[in-house]
Amino acid sequence: MAEFNNAPENEALDLVAPCVAISAWAESLVAARPFQTVDALKQYATQLAQDWGRAELNQALTAHPRIGEKAQGEGKEAELSEGEQSAVDTQNRALTLALAQGNAKYEACFERVFLIRAKGRSGDEILAELHRRLNQTPAEEELEALEQLRQITLLRLEGVFAQ
Repeated sequence: MAEFNNAPENEALDLVAPCVAISAWAESLVAARPFQTVDALKQYATQLAQDWGRAELNQALTAHPRIGEKAQGEGKEAELSEGEQSAVDTQNRALTLALAQGNAKYEACFERVFLIRAKGRSGDEILAELHRRLNQTPAEEELEALEQLRQITLLRLEGVFAQ
């Protein structure tokens, strides 16, 4: 925590920016330093994330690949996404096809990429959630996507400060 608190602003931003593609969140987190504990940092990060709405969701989705697809680029966010989706068996052709079809249906229905906290979920669990969420209203789904985004972001933040 001391390293983050004492780091120059650009270095501190480099640590937390890969957690989510919402620059205002990372900048606010860095501006609020120093934090006494990692828990205090996580609590403030959670508080900031509660204010996210459609604009932040759309901004964050620019850095999220479709479930079952490899993240583009070589950056830290792509690396994190790849690790989070590692339980999706891309060698399972039936699952890969079902996810691709589900992704297409979801995007046609909600006009955005399907977002889910993949860490800790199997490919079959993710597919089941995708099918469940296709039955939601746009307003319900937006709220759920925002909650998934918060979960992903906070898990990534925990990873940054896990030692």
